[in-house]
Amino acid sequence: MSATLTAPNLLDLDLAGYESLAVSLGARPFHGRNLFKWVHKHGAFAFDAMTDLPKGLRVALAETVAIRMPQIVEEHRAPDGTTKWALELADGQRIETVAIPEGRRLTLCLSSQVGCALNCAFCATARQGFNRNLSVAEIIGQVWQAVRRLGRVPTNAVMMGMGEPLANFESVVKAMAIMQDDLAYMLAKHRVTLSTSGLVPQIYRLREVSQVSLAVSLHAPTDDLRDLLVPINRKYPLAELIPACQHYVAGDPRRKVTWEYVMLDGVNDSLAQAKQLIRLLEGVHSKVNLIPFNPFPGSAFRTSPPERIAAFQARLMRSGIITLVRKTRGDAVSAACGQLVGRVADRTGRTAVKLALGR
Repeated sequence: MSATLTAPNLLDLDLAGYESLAVSLGARPFHGRNLFKWVHKHGAFAFDAMTDLPKGLRVALAETVAIRMPQIVEEHRAPDGTTKWALELADGQRIETVAIPEGRRLTLCLSSQVGCALNCAFCATARQGFNRNLSVAEIIGQVWQAVRRLGRVPTNAVMMGMGEPLANFESVVKAMAIMQDDLAYMLAKHRVTLSTSGLVPQIYRLREVSQVSLAVSLHAPTDDLRDLLVPINRKYPLAELIPACQHYVAGDPRRKVTWEYVMLDGVNDSLAQAKQLIRLLEGVHSKVNLIPFNPFPGSAFRTSPPERIAAFQARLMRSGIITLVRKTRGDAVSAACGQLVGRVADRTGRTAVKLALGR
């Protein structure tokens, strides 16, 4: 392609953007739809291969736009079939993407930022600091690359990789819409999940523009403990977070908020804390995912013993809350929840948080 590295990137556009581009180049909107399908459904990046587009349009596209995406530079496959890729961006930063197969199900765990600024205490990504948000092209490019590498379209996509998705609102929402488009990856709305640490205003805003599933990194049943584990709680405490999440699923009894709760030995895993969690979630359509902590170098935490996780789960289940223990996948290649690190030139200048937890 003759377009330069500074030419507009087609992967930054949604379907409407493709239609507008086609019209601006003298073609018809349906040519834009065909182009969108070539790029996402067929994985084409050479305009000459797009044989149902007019030749003049193909020439104009080559002269004015480009198709650029993150490049896979490392691949690690765990014994359980989980695959982790390191993808390098144009500025040399690296992010990580994970593919998790399970029978006919294939879940992609996607990153939304280079690093993360929220500094959750139990997360390896937090140790990397934060550099910048990803563009739409850098988010959807992870899907594009995974589909070509695996030879199949995912059944599920979760915005649970590096970064806080709601801190990159516009690009994440646009990328999720592309994932759901019938001319692209055809993911059902309930099979795309956004995970947030609790940016309350953006949760309300998300309800207005999207119907994806919502997961919330909760990890503590009280403000005192959550302030330590998830520092954004100091800005948006539980009294604000819980109503926002309740509002997100209101009006549809089939929808539930998924609460992510990492199990930390001696920190948040007692039966007394299970009872506090039950009271906290009263009246909210909920599902709780208990996540055995995945250790990483330098972490001060330990994983809760299996019997304590089971007791915690049983107490929640007796109260009527659907509670699952997430199976650890990909830990052999540091691809499990909380282990993604990439390569980040930290612009925040901060060091890892040290918590007063009596250790």
